[in-house]
Amino acid sequence: MSSIIPLLTPYKMANFNLSHRIVMSALTRQRSYNDVPQPHAILYYSQRTTKGGLLITEATVISETGRGSRDTPGIWKKEQIEAWKPIVDAVHAKGGFFFCQLWHVGRISNADFQPNGQAPISSTGKPLSEFAEFTPPRRLQTDEIPQIINDFRIAARNAMEAGFDGVEIHGAHGYLIDQFMKDSVNDRTDEYGGSLENRCRFPLQVVEAIVDEIGADKVGIRLSPFTDFYESEDSNPNALGFYMAKSLNKCGIVYCDIVEPRLKMDLDIIETPYSLVPMRKAFKGTFMVAGGYDREDGNKAVKENCADVIAYGRLFLANPDLPKRFELDAPLNKYHREIFYTNDPVIGYTDYHFLQDTS
Repeated sequence: MSSIIPLLTPYKMANFNLSHRIVMSALTRQRSYNDVPQPHAILYYSQRTTKGGLLITEATVISETGRGSRDTPGIWKKEQIEAWKPIVDAVHAKGGFFFCQLWHVGRISNADFQPNGQAPISSTGKPLSEFAEFTPPRRLQTDEIPQIINDFRIAARNAMEAGFDGVEIHGAHGYLIDQFMKDSVNDRTDEYGGSLENRCRFPLQVVEAIVDEIGADKVGIRLSPFTDFYESEDSNPNALGFYMAKSLNKCGIVYCDIVEPRLKMDLDIIETPYSLVPMRKAFKGTFMVAGGYDREDGNKAVKENCADVIAYGRLFLANPDLPKRFELDAPLNKYHREIFYTNDPVIGYTDYHFLQDTS
């Protein structure tokens, strides 16, 4: 009898009975022309669906001010909601669970993507020093912040209308929510800046608004307190991560998806002095981790109770049958980074081989 594979063991995530612990992470693919999900996404997501498996959509923009790049999907208007419906239906038809990742890029944008060519909005007016392609942002006024929170709320409501099982709030990677949390970016002097509590006020208000709208049992969040994506880093990431993990318990959300401190902007893995253990111990819901995991790393993390489930990105992109390959310890397709973000509806998107194609 073969030994138990930790990643392939069942797991109950609140009301969701997962058949395994291999989650498809959010992966921007830039194939949603004019911000509208396309029919080719039906095949892409259904290829990667297993019965009882959890998939998270590519980052999905919550409003017109949230856009930062071409051909990324949105969830703020009726046309987008309707376009998502057959994609969600295809995942559900194969027995999968599907969460929509809600995204606002903040200052990681260009005026060309903004309504009326205006400056992108952020927690700050500071431009990025190493990314000349992004337009210097405009600092949100205090009285404007409730409208942005409401945009997240409406996007969550729209996701439910599209048929999703839940939403994941994108609070990582240097985007808007991260821009409020990290003290290298947030230079505010109002109640949304300064202290750790103040910098986390906006993220937690977003969570509270969405929980109020669709219920805590349908809400997760992605955080990256230890990373420096897009010049967004914190002077005390351990304190930030612990504070957020502890505070999120009050909201009762389903999961916290943490990007490993070892994952850098160039997607390489490095050693760091940071640890996820305090966050793991503090957060009471499902603890999900992401960041360059392979089969061995993932099994070890689950076996040693460092995480409940593991989110896979590039490996799932290139291996639509990743759970089966992990089960059999089969060779993996190599991913092709140079075509991650092309807009071809097939190449580098739905043409990665399944195991039976290569046997």
